[in-house]
Amino acid sequence: MRKYFSSLSGVSFLIFVLMACNDTQPEKAVEYAKGSYGYDAAFLKKHINNTVELWNEHGARVLLTADYQGRVMTSSTSGDSGNSAGWINYELIAAGKFRDQFNPVGGEERLWIGPEGGQYSFYFKKGDTFHIKNWQVPPVIDTVAYQITHSDSTSVEFSQKAIVTNYSGTEFNIFINRNIRLLNEAALNSRLQTSLPGNVKWVAYETENIIKNMGENAWKKETGLLSIWLLGMFTPSDETVAIVPFHNRKDVKDFITDNYFGQIPAGRLIIKDSVLLLKCDGKHRSKLGLLPAIAKPLAASFDFKRNILTIIFFDIDPNGDYVNSKWELQKQPYKGDVVNAYNDGPLEDGSQLGPFYELESSSAAKPLQPGEAQIYRQATCHFEGDYAALKTLAQHLLGVDLDHAKMR
Repeated sequence: MRKYFSSLSGVSFLIFVLMACNDTQPEKAVEYAKGSYGYDAAFLKKHINNTVELWNEHGARVLLTADYQGRVMTSSTSGDSGNSAGWINYELIAAGKFRDQFNPVGGEERLWIGPEGGQYSFYFKKGDTFHIKNWQVPPVIDTVAYQITHSDSTSVEFSQKAIVTNYSGTEFNIFINRNIRLLNEAALNSRLQTSLPGNVKWVAYETENIIKNMGENAWKKETGLLSIWLLGMFTPSDETVAIVPFHNRKDVKDFITDNYFGQIPAGRLIIKDSVLLLKCDGKHRSKLGLLPAIAKPLAASFDFKRNILTIIFFDIDPNGDYVNSKWELQKQPYKGDVVNAYNDGPLEDGSQLGPFYELESSSAAKPLQPGEAQIYRQATCHFEGDYAALKTLAQHLLGVDLDHAKMR
C-alpha cells in the first residue's frame, strides 16, 4: 500500500506541475506600429503564403514573395522596429482577390517588361486606342505566382515561364529568372565608392533579372523587342522628393520626357544644374524620364519627413536600344528612357491606383536568338540616420545639396 500511495503522490505532483505550467500566461506577441517593418511583415505573412525574408545581424531585413512574381515587398535598416521602406496596399492584399487590369499590391521592386505603349506594347491589344480603359498588365508580371528555386538567409531565386504577345502580334516565349541577394558592407562600400559613417543605418540588395528566349524564332527590331523594367513603389508624403541626376548639355531638354500624362506643372518639377527634382506626394499623376545619352546610372529620393535616403543603382548601355513607352504609335520606338520617376495621383474618373511614388529603371532591348538570354541588374539602398551624414552622402553620389532639394 505504501508503494501505491507513494506512486500516486508522484503522479499527483506531476499533474500539479503541468497544471501550474498551463496556468502561466503565454507571452504576448509584440505589436509594431503601422509604418514599421514589423507591422508590414506580420501583415504580409498573414495574407500571403509564400514569403521569404533576407536578413543580417546588423538589422537589415528584406521581405519578398513568390505569390507576387518574386517582388521585394519591403525592407528595413533596423529590424522589426525600423521604418518599412516599401509601399503596401493593405486593402487590396487583405481582400484576397485580383482586379482585372492591374493589381497595385505594392512592393519596392518588381519586374515588368517594356514597352508599355506604342506599336510594340505588351499592355495594349492591336487596334485598341492608348487609353487607360484598354490598358492591361500581362498576368506573368501581375497575377501569376513564381517558383522558389533557391533560398537562404541572404539570397533567393524565383523563376517562371510565359508567352506574351505585343501590340503588333509578335509572340514571345520567355523564361524569367530573378535572383535577389542582400549586400554586405564591403559590397555596398564598393558600390558607393565611399565608407558609410557609423551613425548611418542601411539596407541594400541587388536583383539579377534574366529573360531568355525560349521560342523557335529570333526576336527582331522590325517586329518588336522586349526590355527588363524594374519599378519600386514607395510611400509618398508632402516632404518627399525624387532626385534624378543627369549629364548636362545645351540641348538637354531634348533628352528629358516630362509629359507622359500631360505636362508636369512647373512647381512639381524643378531642374537644378544637373538634377531633376519631382515632388512625390501622391496627389498629381506625373512621370519623367531620361534618355541614356544624358542619364547617370543612379536615381534617388529623399523623405524629409522620415529622414530616409533611397538610391537605386543600375547599368546603362550607351549604344543600346531603349524601348519607347509613350502611349502612342511612335516614329522612334527605340528612343526610350533608361530611368523614370513617377508620382501617383487621381485618374480621369477620380479613382487612384495608390497613392505611391516610383523609382524605375530599364534595360536595353536586345534581339535575342532562340536560347539566348539577357541579364539586367539593379541595386536598391536605403539609408537612415544623422541628417548631416545623409546630406554628405547625397552630395557625393547625386551632386545635390539636400537643403536645396526641398519642395513646397
